[in-house]
Amino acid sequence: MPTVLAILAEGFEEIETITPIDLLRRAGIDVTAAALADGIHVTGRCGVTVHADTTLTSVLAPPGRVFDCLFLPGGPGVKHLRADTRVAELVRRQHEGRRWLAAICAAPTVLHDAGLLAGRRYTAHFSVAAELPQILAQERTVADGHILTSRGAGTAVDFGLLLVEKLCSAEKAREVHAAICA
Repeated sequence: MPTVLAILAEGFEEIETITPIDLLRRAGIDVTAAALADGIHVTGRCGVTVHADTTLTSVLAPPGRVFDCLFLPGGPGVKHLRADTRVAELVRRQHEGRRWLAAICAAPTVLHDAGLLAGRRYTAHFSVAAELPQILAQERTVADGHILTSRGAGTAVDFGLLLVEKLCSAEKAREVHAAICA
């Protein structure tokens, strides 16, 4: 069964986080939601508090787990992801291992900070277009190699289904799509 690590920072965008996690779990994928801070309760931009499965500190504790996909939700909390050197290191390790990297909304800036978007196709939220001048602004989701990106809250279902397709199969993505009446 594929594994996904979703990192939740204070101020995460709820739709961009919960929707893909829900769709991944419906597909039978093992998703670990890890709080960036020390506690397991993380509050999103709209005030919804989520009980994470664990903390990033616990995930990184030796021997440390390797995940098939690293998922970075967007929202104002991206500033915390960008400021945390552990996240940057995880992104680099994931990339070096040619494992999936998934980022939605403003989170592709984390990939940009790590130098991973040069020469790649990607999309992101219009609010970060000044930082990401090669953004494919009209694309809802973009897959370029092992890097998967999406525009924002309005594309969260599309993005979740793309993750299911890449981690499982197109058939499994169609099955989940049909089950949620999308």
